[in-house]
Amino acid sequence: MKLLSAKAASFQIPAIGLGCMRIASLKDDKDVQNLIHTAVDLGINFFDHADIYAGGRSEEIFGRNLSGIGREEIILQTKCAIKPGISYDFSKQHILDSVDGSLKRLGTDYVDILLLHRPDTLMEPEEVAAAFEALKKSGKVRYFGVSNMNPGQIALLESAVPDEILFDQVQFSLAHCDIIDSGLNVNIENSAGTVRDGGLLEYARLKHITLQAWSPFQYGMFDGTFIGSEKYPELNKVLEEMAEKYGVTPGAVAVAWIMRHPAGIQTIVGTTKGSRLAEIAAADTFRLEHDEWYRLYLAAGKQLP
Repeated sequence: MKLLSAKAASFQIPAIGLGCMRIASLKDDKDVQNLIHTAVDLGINFFDHADIYAGGRSEEIFGRNLSGIGREEIILQTKCAIKPGISYDFSKQHILDSVDGSLKRLGTDYVDILLLHRPDTLMEPEEVAAAFEALKKSGKVRYFGVSNMNPGQIALLESAVPDEILFDQVQFSLAHCDIIDSGLNVNIENSAGTVRDGGLLEYARLKHITLQAWSPFQYGMFDGTFIGSEKYPELNKVLEEMAEKYGVTPGAVAVAWIMRHPAGIQTIVGTTKGSRLAEIAAADTFRLEHDEWYRLYLAAGKQLP
């Protein structure tokens, strides 16, 4: 599996990670074990969690099914700060308590990466800095990042946090790529040119922050997958054509489209099927040509000015 270099020179991650939000839907622990082992065998040893996934059950189920896999063989990432239906909370105590809960559920002494899940408009950067410093000093967290944040919010954190912000996890796919659209429609009076993210793609590249793409097969906000959807006939036609050319599935082509961007975006896939994961992993076996990338972009209903 292709490796991406995080800002910390000694830290590398696979280009594809496994999102564990839906792992609690698996009824049998053997299915969970098979999924984890399949991922590791494919070189996908990066597992993305959050304290809110299935109310914490996803972390717990994952943690009890790591038999036969050494802790140093895998990269664990979790997220915190969402209080469902209540608030987003970047207070020092909430961050520390959340990490302790995740560690207990995952059955480990540390996580490799902690992300702040969604922006807390009441955040005090100094409190976050104090939490991060305590977590780093205790060895409970090695690296830090954010999720769904714009450049201004990241810069505000960076003004106080001593550790570098290495990641920003955002929704991104062929059918949901505003961070691409706005950059291609600069100074154009249309909706595609509206900058909704503060220039995140360019900021991430300048600051060497790794973007992580969640919901890489979705359109809208959990409206559904574009693969096989009647809403995207031209896109599916081109996906099928390129899948045949490269001997892979349309899903692998959709991930290869993300991987082709020079920003070095990591794709987080949420499948619970080992066979599906193996098909997606084939995105690592080929590289889309320059014009093929744009052809897929246009087939998704986008326009170039």
